[in-house]
Amino acid sequence: MLDVIKDSLLDLLKIIPFLFVAFLLLEYIEHKMSKKNEKVLTNNKKIGPIVGGVLGAFPQCGFSAMATKLFSSRVITLGTLIAVYLSTSDEMLPIMISNGVGIVTVLKIIGIKVLIGIVMGFVIDLVYRKKEEKHHIHEECMEDHCHCEKGIFISSLHHTLNITIYLLITILLLNTIIYLVGEDAIKNFLLNNKGIYFISSLIGLIPNCASSVVMTEIYTEGLCSFGFLISGLLTGAGVGLLLLFKTNKNLKENIIIIGLLYLIGVIFGYLVDLVGIIV
Repeated sequence: MLDVIKDSLLDLLKIIPFLFVAFLLLEYIEHKMSKKNEKVLTNNKKIGPIVGGVLGAFPQCGFSAMATKLFSSRVITLGTLIAVYLSTSDEMLPIMISNGVGIVTVLKIIGIKVLIGIVMGFVIDLVYRKKEEKHHIHEECMEDHCHCEKGIFISSLHHTLNITIYLLITILLLNTIIYLVGEDAIKNFLLNNKGIYFISSLIGLIPNCASSVVMTEIYTEGLCSFGFLISGLLTGAGVGLLLLFKTNKNLKENIIIIGLLYLIGVIFGYLVDLVGIIV
């Protein structure tokens, strides 16, 4: 259990800087930016999926946490959020490198995830044209009693602390469940269903690095197809999914986002194997 607590704290420490930057950006937009600059930011949402797809490819899930908060405040679009989620790799990169997988192969996998993320991000923004009222940061300030009059730095720090407490509890709980179940049990479950993309995409949705670790290990050991790996990695958005239900109050929308991720993971996992893509 000491390892569980240590891993939970380490997972959280990796995310905190991204959350703080997200809140700092939101505070700046709300309190400092002129209407003209805010309009420029809104107009640039059109290229959001490209930016999101590229940033999400960086190791760990810090950018997925940041994107979740920005989406909840409607600074970025749903398509951009999905692009970040789909390209997020969590622990895939370090596991593959430690297992001796060539850098070219790793970059191809990341490239495929980024490409799928960008394409689906644009498709979703094209289809999902629902207009919603922007959630202003001062509404959250009222709920959190963060004393915005003390400046954007103190206010951002206060918001980050509130979210950190929530994430600490949920990550600790989730890591405890993973510890009790065991990564070997998850691995065996995947191996027994290695031709079923519905299963790998479902495992990928677990907001914990264990899912990406197990999926990557199975693939590097030659025990599953590339499509099976992709279907699990596409849905592995990490703690971004935990944060989504905390920061975005629209439960129906959250369920739709989870459903979109799952469906995209299943479809593209199947298509990759159908086409015969091998890296």
